[in-house]
Amino acid sequence: SNIFVYLRVIIINILHIGIDDTDSPDGMCTTYLASQIVNKFEENGIKLLDYPRLIRLNPFARFKTRGNGGVSFQISNSDNVDLAKKIVLDEVEKLSMFDCDNTNPGVIFYDGEITKEMQDYAFRAIYEFITIDGAEEFGKSVGCEIHKFKKGRGIIGSIAAISLPLPDYTFELLAYRSSQNYGTKRQIDYESVYKMDKETFPDTFENIDYSEDYIAIEPKTPCPVLYGIRSNTVEALKKAKEIVQVSEPIVDWCIFKTNQHTDMHIQKASDIASMKQYGCYEVVGEVKNKPTIIDGGHMFFSIFDESGEIECGAYEPTKNFRKVVSHLRPGDIIKVFGGIGEQNTFNIEKFQVIKLNDIEYKNPICECGKRMTSAGKNKGFKCKKCGNKISSNKKVPIKVTRFLKNAQFYETPVSARRHLSKPLCRMSLH
Repeated sequence: SNIFVYLRVIIINILHIGIDDTDSPDGMCTTYLASQIVNKFEENGIKLLDYPRLIRLNPFARFKTRGNGGVSFQISNSDNVDLAKKIVLDEVEKLSMFDCDNTNPGVIFYDGEITKEMQDYAFRAIYEFITIDGAEEFGKSVGCEIHKFKKGRGIIGSIAAISLPLPDYTFELLAYRSSQNYGTKRQIDYESVYKMDKETFPDTFENIDYSEDYIAIEPKTPCPVLYGIRSNTVEALKKAKEIVQVSEPIVDWCIFKTNQHTDMHIQKASDIASMKQYGCYEVVGEVKNKPTIIDGGHMFFSIFDESGEIECGAYEPTKNFRKVVSHLRPGDIIKVFGGIGEQNTFNIEKFQVIKLNDIEYKNPICECGKRMTSAGKNKGFKCKKCGNKISSNKKVPIKVTRFLKNAQFYETPVSARRHLSKPLCRMSLH
């Protein structure tokens, strides 16, 4: 029992630090700011108790940051706490993109054990929409020390970033560029990325979209990140970093523990009517109509159950995934995974076939071998070749071969994958 008491003291004696909303579409990255804080901590002998955490929130939130992710650290509460807080606040002041209207940083310090109500709050931040006032009220009620910059929207994600349990997690290694190279083409040797993928997949994943010849480890924004490699293990990341070659300086790199690619944003919906706008769900429904494509390349169809129906979309950026979706037909039972956006359309991230409708009803075949035609409403069928008639109006069921397979999952390509979506190569892990 003495050991238990000692361990409990250690657990409670933790300072949790959360940071969010420091970047803008034109640059910066909250992870880079985090890496600079980690460096300053090391210089001052302040040790992290675990890897820094990168926590992605609701991808359908209306006021989200670019990647909608907050970062957090844990340090021992006896480790120069005042100095640690000063370092964090100074770095946020120095590096945040304050000139952007939508950059509203928030920093949280919390001393002690993460409670069940804090975990529940974190899941709400992933599933729903939380206001700044709601976050501030909650933070104060549990004893968080709150620092808001400008509107301070970042406190929403900061509290979630310290509070979220990680029953499933992945790691991401982020390498950072020299500031003089921001906004220029990244000098990554693509051949080495293919080599890295070949030697480390499936321990690392999301490296390349082979169907589009798209290098997914390379960001497409003018941020400090040179590349990001995602993995199930730290060892695989270190091996991957050795293989990837670049011809520009890497000024820093950092490994984050994260909820990326865990499907943590997905809630199980009991039926279609129970789903809400801006939420992310898995739900089973019957395909109502054949998928159709509109101008702009977006594809739509509807699913229904006893409670109601919803339109589903496979958007143009999902490329060849739309060809897979086009094979759906009325009567198919599928489970869709994704989220409900601005237009109240369900954005599909992946789907699983539960049961295919592999029966078509056709006119009967005449004794002479030719397919019959209708003889008129409720007048049965006639044969144009031999003149034979039958009085029955019933069409004949015929089993058809389908492109899709029962129980199979189908997912969007890597180039269109959301941060939180669990790829099929991870589906058997948890």
